[in-house]
Amino acid sequence: MNIKEDALRIIDEAIEAVYPEKAVKKALENFENEGGIKVVAIGKAAWRMAEAARQSLKDHISEGIVITKYGYSMGDIEGFEIFEAGHPTPDKNSIMATKRALDIAKNLKERDLLLFLVSGGGSSLFELPAENVELEDLINITDQFLKSGAAISEINTVRKHLSQVKGGRFAEIVKPAKIFSLILSDVLGDRLDTIASGPTYPDCTTSQDALSVIKKYDIQLPSRVLNALKKETPKSLENVKTRIIGSIFISCEAARRVAEKLGYNSMILTITLDCEAREAGAFLSAIARGIVSQEQPMEKPCAIILGGETTVQVKGKGLGGRNQELALSAARGIEGLDNVVIASVATDGTDGPTDAAGGIVDGGTMIRLREKGIAVEEVLNNNDSYHALEASGDLLKTGPTGTNVSDLIILLCQ
Repeated sequence: MNIKEDALRIIDEAIEAVYPEKAVKKALENFENEGGIKVVAIGKAAWRMAEAARQSLKDHISEGIVITKYGYSMGDIEGFEIFEAGHPTPDKNSIMATKRALDIAKNLKERDLLLFLVSGGGSSLFELPAENVELEDLINITDQFLKSGAAISEINTVRKHLSQVKGGRFAEIVKPAKIFSLILSDVLGDRLDTIASGPTYPDCTTSQDALSVIKKYDIQLPSRVLNALKKETPKSLENVKTRIIGSIFISCEAARRVAEKLGYNSMILTITLDCEAREAGAFLSAIARGIVSQEQPMEKPCAIILGGETTVQVKGKGLGGRNQELALSAARGIEGLDNVVIASVATDGTDGPTDAAGGIVDGGTMIRLREKGIAVEEVLNNNDSYHALEASGDLLKTGPTGTNVSDLIILLCQ
């Protein structure tokens, strides 16, 4: 097995480690409730989480709904309505599905329980705009933010204050019934008020925080939307119990174990990578050069594993995503190095607005690009990493994985 095949195997098994079925079933072992149980599942892993809940609780679930991204449903689930909607930007189906979820939530009695299954992508999939805010406003705001380089926590600070269901507001709607939230985290540091914009968790951000983010990134908003931002979110909730059942740490640990099994000296460098994608790629290639030339900071063969979520400030008109841009940037620094591979992948299988999960580059990537007349600097300036990596044969496609715990980055040196 060659080094690229090793990297792909590590990625596959690391993603499999955060499939939600086993984690949901474990969380629901011996679970009972005096009243009825209804289920709302949101996010890219919603279908898998709901299916696991149905298998665990069987007929104790009286009604359920799944709201997931287009193409992420895997068929019918008995007793569940299945909706697919927009991501990373909400659409009309997001609103329609959320209204249906509210119909379910509003009919709960005090002894009833809502099992709330949350995974990455929930912020755009589970949405009902605040009063005087339109769907078009949210689409415009999301588009501006995605091009700004803002961190997801900053984006969600604003989203929470423009929604009827985010920032703990959904939990208030469910009262007096109880909520048990099972969370598959895609947020650095597993901040519960940020994952899916925290529909059932007290919001630690304020209206002033949201306004500061708007100012920082020069986001253009009409006055009625600015006024909506000033309405405060709940700061305490009494009817919610929450448990995190999956995270990038679990995925990185699985990657480390697989790499060691394949004979690599392995370490997890960080699970909170959050810099600009191009800078992260340059940094990783610098580490690779140090290993090749002086076997520092590790002796070969070695695997360095990172988790997190980088950002991209979009200035060009090309196609790509943060993982593809990281990989293409890294390719510049490892040109000509034998037996070095750098891979960056979105664990949900979707990197930015593309059908690719990320990129996997080696010392020959730059040579292959030059042979095709592709200038990497021009490509990066146009944010067109997708077409460059496709041309060099280094585009990584997994299809929808059914899970989502941020991004996984791997450096292998033999």
